[in-house]
Amino acid sequence: MDHRSPVPLYYQVASQIEEAIDSGALPVGARLDNEVDLAAQLGLSRPTVRQAIGSLVDKGLVVRKRGAGTQVVFNRVKRSLELSSLFDDLSRIDQQPTTKVLVNEIITPSPEIAHILGISEQDKALHLQRVRSARGEPIARMQNYLPAGLIEPDDDLLEERGLYQLLRAAGVQLHAAHQTIGARVATETEAELLDEPAGAALLTMERTTYDQSGKVVEYGSHVYRASRYSFDLSLRGDT
Repeated sequence: MDHRSPVPLYYQVASQIEEAIDSGALPVGARLDNEVDLAAQLGLSRPTVRQAIGSLVDKGLVVRKRGAGTQVVFNRVKRSLELSSLFDDLSRIDQQPTTKVLVNEIITPSPEIAHILGISEQDKALHLQRVRSARGEPIARMQNYLPAGLIEPDDDLLEERGLYQLLRAAGVQLHAAHQTIGARVATETEAELLDEPAGAALLTMERTTYDQSGKVVEYGSHVYRASRYSFDLSLRGDT
């Protein structure tokens, strides 16, 4: 702890614990030492430690359980803005992704979807809808449309692998994408799927992905739990 810093001591404590949770050093289910022991270890007052723990409780990172102390309840998933699938990103940071397939069907697309995919309204499209979980906790509802014929995955394959893995395995070269990120509140259906209260804040992401020839290979419209998920974006100034 830096006692000379203008940053409050409780905030320094909370930030270090949050970093340990994000990195996995404090995994889900881990218990923190009690306030008295933490205060003694850090050379701080018990009220300072209590305030730090309280701020983590408010963020939903830990919970206080009677008779069990303070326990880590989840790792916030942070995702960089890259041309990668959520499955790949979660696997890379050991979040043990799992998938529940809700829809896997060939459809006649709406005029809007046909336009985005660059196909005629008479052509067919593959429609996928899935719920992706990290360490057993749902974090995203993903809806994707692809021109029919690119891939024909069954539900078992969609549960085991990410969409971009399947496209690359089929020889599709993912070259570029246009992505828009926004926010809105959850519908009742989305709230139920994502284990959130109706009206909870959701992050939204729409992505159109292109191959090397400029053809659209996939359009995705996803929603993420704002309480469990964030996007990271690095910016650079002029050099």
